[in-house]
Amino acid sequence: MAGKLAISQALFFSSVILALLTKTDAGGIAIYWGQNGNEGTLAETCATGNYDFVNIAFLPTFGNGQTPIINLAGHCDPYTNGCTGLSSDIKSCQAKGVKVILSIGGGAGSYYLTSSEDARQVATYLWNNFLGGTSSSRPFGDAVLDGIDFDIEGGTNQHWDDLARYLSGYSKKGKKVYLTAAPQCPFPDAWVGGALKTGLFDYVWVQFYNNPPCQYSSGDISNLESAWKQWISDIPATKIFLGLPAAPAAAGSGFIPVDDLTSEVLPAIKGSSKYGGVMLWSKYYDDQTGYSSSIKSHV
Repeated sequence: MAGKLAISQALFFSSVILALLTKTDAGGIAIYWGQNGNEGTLAETCATGNYDFVNIAFLPTFGNGQTPIINLAGHCDPYTNGCTGLSSDIKSCQAKGVKVILSIGGGAGSYYLTSSEDARQVATYLWNNFLGGTSSSRPFGDAVLDGIDFDIEGGTNQHWDDLARYLSGYSKKGKKVYLTAAPQCPFPDAWVGGALKTGLFDYVWVQFYNNPPCQYSSGDISNLESAWKQWISDIPATKIFLGLPAAPAAAGSGFIPVDDLTSEVLPAIKGSSKYGGVMLWSKYYDDQTGYSSSIKSHV
C-alpha cells in the first residue's frame, strides 16, 4: 500500500511539474482593440479568455507640443470626456490577469518627437494621464494601465529611445510600466529599430504582414523563419511575438490560414526561449473568423 501511495504521489508531483513546465513554455495572444465600434466592449474582449494582452488603439496625436488626443473610433468620444467609462472595463480585464496597454502611434496620425525634452514631456503626460500618476483629465478615469505600446509607423525615427527610457524610469515609482512595440518585420525596423536596442522593451510583437520580403506565403515559411531568427537573436527583449492579421481582410497580405499556422509556422518558431506567442490585428477581425479561438491551444 505504501509503495502504491509513493508511486501515486510521484505521479502527482511529476504531473504538477509537467503542468508548470507546459505553462511556462506556452505562449499568449495579444490583441488590438479600439479601432472598430462593432468589435464589442473592452470588458467583453477580456471575458473571452483568449487574450493575455489587450492593446488599446490608439493615441495617434502627440509630440511637438500638440495636445495629445486618443482615437477609439466608434467606442467613445474623447472630446466630450466620453471614454472615462472604460475605467471599469480596464479593471475588469486586469482582474482576469489580462495586461491592458495603451498603443501610441498607429498607421495614421500626427506624432513625432522633436527632442529628448519633447520625449520627456510626452512620458510625463502618459504617466499622469494613463499610468500611475495623477491628472484632472485622465481619459480613462482612474484605471491604471499596465504599460505603453509603441506602434510607430510614421513621423521620424528620432527620440523613441528617449521616450522608452523616461517611461521605464517610472517603474521605480511602484507598479512596473511594461513597454511593448509593434515593429515591421524587415530588420531593423525603420522607425523604432534604435529604441528596441535599448533592451527596455518587455514584449515585441513583430508585424509579419504587409511585408512580403519577410512574411509567410502559401506553403513557404523560409522568409518568415529567417526574419524571425534575426529578430530573436538581435533584439534584447524579454519575449518576441508573431504578429498576424486575424482575417484576410485585416491586412493587404500576410494572412496565414489556421492549419498552416499550427502545422508549419508555430512548430518552426516555438523552440526559441524568446518566443512569446501571437499578436493579432484586430479584435474586430478576430470576431469575424474566430482565429484566436482556433489557434489558442497551439500557441
